[in-house]
Amino acid sequence: MSLTQKDGAAASEAPAAPAPAPEADSGPYAKRWLMLPVILAAMFMAQFDLYVVNVAAPSLEHGLHAGQAALELIVAGYAFTYASGLVTGGRLGDLFGSRAVFLTGTIAFTVASLLCGIAQTPGQLVAARLVQGLTGAAMVPQVLALITATFPPAERARALSWFGVTVGVGAVAGQVLGGALLEADVAGLGWRVIFLVNLPVGLVMLAFAARLLPRRKPTARPALDPLGAVGVPVSLALALVPLVLGRTEGWPVWTWISLVASVPAMALTLLWERGLARRGGQPLLNLSLFADRAFSRGLVVSIATFAGFFSFMFTLTLVLQSGLGLTPLEAGFTFTPLGLAFSGASMASQRITARYGSRMITTGASIAAIGFVVLLIVLTASGDHTSAARLIGPMVLIGLGNGLAVPALVGSVLAGVRPQQAGAAAGVLTTAQQFASAAGVAAIGSVFFGALGTPHGVGSYASAFEWVGGIGLVLVLVAAAVSLALPRPAK
Repeated sequence: MSLTQKDGAAASEAPAAPAPAPEADSGPYAKRWLMLPVILAAMFMAQFDLYVVNVAAPSLEHGLHAGQAALELIVAGYAFTYASGLVTGGRLGDLFGSRAVFLTGTIAFTVASLLCGIAQTPGQLVAARLVQGLTGAAMVPQVLALITATFPPAERARALSWFGVTVGVGAVAGQVLGGALLEADVAGLGWRVIFLVNLPVGLVMLAFAARLLPRRKPTARPALDPLGAVGVPVSLALALVPLVLGRTEGWPVWTWISLVASVPAMALTLLWERGLARRGGQPLLNLSLFADRAFSRGLVVSIATFAGFFSFMFTLTLVLQSGLGLTPLEAGFTFTPLGLAFSGASMASQRITARYGSRMITTGASIAAIGFVVLLIVLTASGDHTSAARLIGPMVLIGLGNGLAVPALVGSVLAGVRPQQAGAAAGVLTTAQQFASAAGVAAIGSVFFGALGTPHGVGSYASAFEWVGGIGLVLVLVAAAVSLALPRPAK
């Protein structure tokens, strides 16, 4: 069974002889609920590795002698190749089968994690992280595609909400478990353990995936769109690279040229994709997805939510470790209440999303907005006396709100997508989310560092963090407002 097919073409072609019915056509895939935790483990690994390097930055600086530019690339290089390759990864799953691409991507991700763990120089680690991001981009879209294709509509929203739970928990775990792993210094590995931990996880996951993932042969002819495959990542790179490196490089002219050039580059790519679809080809980006108002509005909510939450997480790490002087383990413990609030809210949201749908997004965004307001009040009132204990209250509210919103968001956006478009929709959604996360960290991080200037104690970090709180408040209010226009469940 293919997850996509040429518009109109496949429907008009009759096979010479009857073919065996795909497994999904005879009823829901019997092992779907056993399969779900296995494929979600892949999402967890990819998300964990996106954020664990935040708490490992001091260890990399001392243990690997990585300079500031190298640290930026170690963190952002993964995010860039991951975000820019997701659409292509989704398309490959449509063409060659989600099972095959998932297994291949998981093997490659595990090997790339090993290369990260044994790197001897900053340059080697940067290169390995770029490869790790690309392999993650092949693996992750198949998770959403498999959920969409194997779960019947009555169960799909619940399964998709578990994906949303995993996205957030993986990010929070990167902060909490990452600090614990570094503090434990397992087998004297130091920073290397945060990458090498993927080896046993990846091997176990592969063993189960090989037995539990459905075998479906794609019926569409494998035909990748080369110009689209190049145009999409190049357009994203033109925007992300200057955002990531602009601050440390002093915003030279090339960064502004690159940012401006990203707009026509993406416009030309979209024009090519539309023309290719009209000619009966197989474009990388299925632009018909954007005709679905729930999908388009859901992307806007996703971008606002992910940019606000994950830039908050990134800068909070800096405040806790560099501003308040906490160790990675102490910072991890400080994140624990946020993590518990996010996880508990995600579990609750997962159970009731099918009933309340996008209302959970609005409710979650509203709670997160209250959290940002409380954060601003605490920072303004505390100033030089800001402490980790005083930040826990707003952290819990922000984690609680996002824990309610993120699972419902994924389910609301993808629940109505046809199985034939699952890979394409998953690629676009995950690209939007990861691009928003990376761009939010880079752009809002630049505002944070600009406001910080030359730090003079806790007060400087508190003042700079106020800017992050203010921007985060605006973004969650936008998410809440747009979520009101998403489809509501029938009473």
